Amino acid sequence: MSSKRKKSGLKCISLFTGCGGLDIGIEKAGFEVVAATDIDKTCAASYSLNYPGVPYLVGTIGSISTEQLLEAAKLQPGELDLLAGGPPCPAFSKSRFYRTEKPRALDDPVAAETVGGYLRILKEARPKTFILENVRGLAYGVHREALEYILSTAAALGYKTNWQIVNSADYGAPQIRERCLVMGSLAGNITPPLPTHAKNTPGIANNLNPWVTAGEVLFDLDTEENASHDGHFAGGKHHQQLLEVPPGDNYLYFTTERGHPEPVFRWRSRYWSFLLKLSPTMPSWTIQARRSNNMGPFHWRSRILRVEEIKRIQTFPDDYLLSGNIEKQWRQIGNAVPPILAFRFGEAIAKHFKANKF
Repeated sequence: MSSKRKKSGLKCISLFTGCGGLDIGIEKAGFEVVAATDIDKTCAASYSLNYPGVPYLVGTIGSISTEQLLEAAKLQPGELDLLAGGPPCPAFSKSRFYRTEKPRALDDPVAAETVGGYLRILKEARPKTFILENVRGLAYGVHREALEYILSTAAALGYKTNWQIVNSADYGAPQIRERCLVMGSLAGNITPPLPTHAKNTPGIANNLNPWVTAGEVLFDLDTEENASHDGHFAGGKHHQQLLEVPPGDNYLYFTTERGHPEPVFRWRSRYWSFLLKLSPTMPSWTIQARRSNNMGPFHWRSRILRVEEIKRIQTFPDDYLLSGNIEKQWRQIGNAVPPILAFRFGEAIAKHFKANKF
C-alpha cells in the first residue's frame, strides 16, 4: 500500500490513529499523514506494515508532547495543515446513559485526558484546520457538555467550527454507523460534504444512490468454504435460536410482543445487537470493537463474521495488513473510522484549502 501513497503539499498529523482507518480516507482526499500516534502497540505494528516510514509515536496522548509530534513531522507550529483524530469514545457511548455507576463525559478521567490532549495539541500546533470524530452520543444528554467544551475551546483559539451527526451509510459505507464529526478552520467555515447515498424508501424521490448493502460487498466472500462455523461459532447457548432468527432480525423475534408462539426472551431485555443477524439486502449494523459469540451483527449464515468481511463492511482495502491475533485484528477494524467516511470529509477540507488563503 505504501507504494501507492502520493506526496502532497497538505500535511496531516493523526491522533488516536489506531490501525489507520481515518488516515486511509484522509490520504485519498489529498493529504499526506506525516506523523501518527496511539497507545496501542499492535495498532502501531499494523500501521507500519501499511505506512512504512511514517513516524508513529506509541504512548498516551498525555505522555506525548506537541513538540515531539511536530519534530517527528518535521514541522513548526502553524505549518500543519490538518489535525485529525477521534478520542476514545466509551465515556460518550450510549451505554453510559444507563451505566450511572460509571463516570460520564469529561468526568471520566480517560475522556478528560484524551479530549484535553487533542485540544492541547490543537492550541500548541495551531493547524490551519482540524477534524475530530466521535460517537453520536457526544452530542446528546449529559455528554453534550463535552461537545460544547470542544467547540468553545476551538472558538477561543480562533477556529470557525461546525459539527454534525452523520450516518456512514449516507456516504457510501455498507454500514449504519452514526458518528459526530467536528470540523474547524482558521479561514472560515468548512462546507460539509453532502450525502451521496440514501435509504431507498419507496415514494421518496432523490438523486442519491441507494444505500450499499452487506450482500453487495460480501457477495464474493459468501462461499461454501467460508460458510463453515469452525472458529466462527455464534450464539453460544442460544445458537439454535440464532439459526431461527430471520436475516435482519435479532432476539426480539423470540418475544411475545412479536407474536412468537414459544417466546424465549422478554421485550427489550437485552442489548439490540444480541443475536442480531445481517440481511444481505440491507447495510450492516455498526461493527463493534469486540468480537463476540452472542452480540452481532452476525452473518446471515448464523456465524461470526470473518475479519476480511468486517474490513469490507468498514470499507478498508482488501490488501490492508493487520498485526495480532484474530481478536486484536477485529478490535482494530471495529474501532476504526470507515475510510470512505473519512475520505468524504477529507475531500471537503481539501476543497476548503483550494477556496481559501491561509
